[in-house]
Amino acid sequence: MPPAKPDYYKTLGVGKNASEEEIKKSYRKLARKYHPDRNAGDKQAEERFKEISQAHDVLSDPDKRKQYDRGTGPFAFATGGGGFDPGAFGGSVSDILSNLFGGATGSTGGRAGGTGARPRAQAPRGRDLETEVSLSFQQAIDGAQIPLSVPTSQPCPTCHGTGAKPGTSPKVCPACSGRGIESQSQGIFSISQPCSRCAGAGTIIEEPCATCGGTGAQRSVKRLRVNIPPGVRDGSRIRLAGKGESGPRGADPGDLYVITRVSDSSVFKRSGDNIEVEVPLSIPEAIRGAVIEVPTLHGTKRLRVPRGTKHGTVQRLRGEGPQRLGGKGNGDIHYRFVIDVPASLSPEESEIVDRLSEVMNGDPRARLFAEAKGA
Repeated sequence: MPPAKPDYYKTLGVGKNASEEEIKKSYRKLARKYHPDRNAGDKQAEERFKEISQAHDVLSDPDKRKQYDRGTGPFAFATGGGGFDPGAFGGSVSDILSNLFGGATGSTGGRAGGTGARPRAQAPRGRDLETEVSLSFQQAIDGAQIPLSVPTSQPCPTCHGTGAKPGTSPKVCPACSGRGIESQSQGIFSISQPCSRCAGAGTIIEEPCATCGGTGAQRSVKRLRVNIPPGVRDGSRIRLAGKGESGPRGADPGDLYVITRVSDSSVFKRSGDNIEVEVPLSIPEAIRGAVIEVPTLHGTKRLRVPRGTKHGTVQRLRGEGPQRLGGKGNGDIHYRFVIDVPASLSPEESEIVDRLSEVMNGDPRARLFAEAKGA
């Protein structure tokens, strides 16, 4: 007897009419709660994490969700409607369409005889995965090697990815004769679409594997260490080719995309390829000039502050910023001088202010009022 269809909505704790945002929000909440990194050695939590990930895989994909709700395509086995497509977790309908015309099923003649090989479905590549990694500001600047735990699927060890019960094999789909597509005539046009019986696989599974339920895959947690290149920013996207889900029936695996989340620094502020730093100056330093020590990403440097430096003046240290992604050198550090006005003045500062008032000949706003009166 075919296995019962799992209730993915119940697994995620949402209703059947839940929006994409509600599904995503519930998944993230549950994934954080049952993540293996937070429940080390807890097998029940790990299994729950796999179930949550599988439910999200289906309900977050509009095509898979429609098939799941209708009990068709890769989910038809649960209601007696046909076989289960091992590629259901390896790509969307668009993936299937782009791979419909693969190897031939056999031929009895060439083009001239009109009986050439018919196209048949070809298993899509594995699904791409995406995950996030948290970095400190300094790790983003220097680069780091970060451990990751990524929920994914691997070929079922019992059926070796076929989805069929051991001792049996998938059968040619009787609806499409193994082509994986159905053609509908629309006047002078003919529209092809994935077969409604086999969902484009070209085969059906009459006796699903008891271990994987006919999916040909099992949920698992892939643990790996990722090399983060120096210079990444918050939101940088790193592609790890071939580290996504395994492809069904020996197809190529998908890719893994790692999104970096970088914490803020109390001193440095990232601005594109450059770094910005606010440097406080005392009134005497701004007026008379000075040589001051400023922080860099890997130490300190000395900067010369010119006499009469104004509030907001920016000095640049070329090539002292973060490494540019792609190996194109380093950005700059921009130091913005901020004049620090104290609540009380020292005798020296008071004397400087008095002299400055004399030099400016009284009220600095007198000209402003004069021009306003003349207008």
